[in-house]
Amino acid sequence: MITGSHGVRMQHNFTHDVAGGPVQGPQWLRLTRSGDTLTGYESGDGKTWTEVGTVKLTGLPETVEIGLFATSPGALWEMAKAFAQATATFDQIELQGANGSWRRDDVGVSLGPDGKTLHHPGGVVESGDKLLVTGGGDIGPATVEGGLRADLMLIGGAVGLILVLVVAVSFFTAEHRRGLIGTGLPAEPHPAWLLAAKAMVVGAVAFVTGLVTSGVVVPVGLAMLRANQNPIQPITLGTELRVIVGYAALTAAAAVLALGLAALVKRGIVAIGLAIALVVVPYLLATAGLVPWLLMITPAAGFAITQSVPTFAHVDVDQSLLGGYYPLPPWGGLAVTCGYAALALGVAMAVHRRKAPR
Repeated sequence: MITGSHGVRMQHNFTHDVAGGPVQGPQWLRLTRSGDTLTGYESGDGKTWTEVGTVKLTGLPETVEIGLFATSPGALWEMAKAFAQATATFDQIELQGANGSWRRDDVGVSLGPDGKTLHHPGGVVESGDKLLVTGGGDIGPATVEGGLRADLMLIGGAVGLILVLVVAVSFFTAEHRRGLIGTGLPAEPHPAWLLAAKAMVVGAVAFVTGLVTSGVVVPVGLAMLRANQNPIQPITLGTELRVIVGYAALTAAAAVLALGLAALVKRGIVAIGLAIALVVVPYLLATAGLVPWLLMITPAAGFAITQSVPTFAHVDVDQSLLGGYYPLPPWGGLAVTCGYAALALGVAMAVHRRKAPR
């Protein structure tokens, strides 16, 4: 496709998007098929062609439909959406190896604002060798209209992390107090190596806990939804594994962060409050569509690793986690959380090294 502000794009399966040239205005496009493989090209003059992308669609039937489309996503105002239309002129249309005649299909008919009247966004007018096609609506990657997403299976994952954060803090504070009750002596600082060892233990236990939790919740939840005929957005095995293992990694990083905070403030309640404020609260606010930018600058950014449908600048979505909006890419978000965990643990180790008796 050619877009008004994002150049040439090639999309497939409602979850994949490849950028072509940053052109604006008329452009030649060509789509070829060889078996299960489709290849998209673009050209400025119809003579010299540049490949945009290649897609293998396993099991593609011998006979498929092809077509031309024009569309425009509706304008979003918080939770409201307004219809928008676009009209495109297609000319010099050539077909090779295709049979049948052109027909109009009104794809994406939806209900109007009154909830009763059907809204027909599509239309086509033939003028000589030109086709003027009109349409409206999003053309992938799919948002909430495309079905339920795998990451929604973990929508309660932030609340589940509270227990992990409490256990991580308690692991440090309980050990810190042990042997000092009744002595009247101040707590001795932990050696840096012991603090690092505790972080490894807490991280490993949290990772296994997160892995077991997500490894059950995600596939079982998707299976139950499919069994009840709920539409599910396409997800590859690799993406599903990344969601599962990524949540486990996020759990481990959050636990290490909580341990580091406990080592710094030495008060369990304060450390738990800080950990929840940094990891859980921003996530809950973003889920409600409030201050989504917090998912860029707080440890809650790591929840982006559970994103199962990519976020693209040229697809409008409600800026909440329920709408599938994550301001950072999956691994970038997890890197932010790991950075916070490493910083908290590193500072705590430095403080304890300086205070430790010699």
